[in-house]
Amino acid sequence: MAFARAIEAEPSCHNIDLEELKTFLIRKRQFLLALLENPNLLERERFTDLLWATFHFTEELEARKSLTDLPEADIRRIAGDIQRVYRHLIVEWLSYVEHLKSRYPYLFSLVARMHPFQECPSPVVV
Repeated sequence: MAFARAIEAEPSCHNIDLEELKTFLIRKRQFLLALLENPNLLERERFTDLLWATFHFTEELEARKSLTDLPEADIRRIAGDIQRVYRHLIVEWLSYVEHLKSRYPYLFSLVARMHPFQECPSPVVV
């Protein structure tokens, strides 16, 4: 997990449709709130940190009347928020994959072939 925490992703807000991302996050708000209300998940501090980072990022996007032609300071702030969520998400995803590897190797096999951190994901076993 130290590897995942050390990732220095440099998101570019210029390559992301912030309006579309905002709409997506708003649509998922009730689901995220349900996760936050689950006492079993709240015990997992890292996952809770991911949820809080996601809620904060959503609020940052909602607070702005427009997400086009933002001042550079706002772009840096939003990029930092994206980086925070992304880092938490990678850590949680890797934890999930480790769980699959140890308990459900058949599920892990497909994830190992199809994960988004490789150039050419393929379900084909080679």
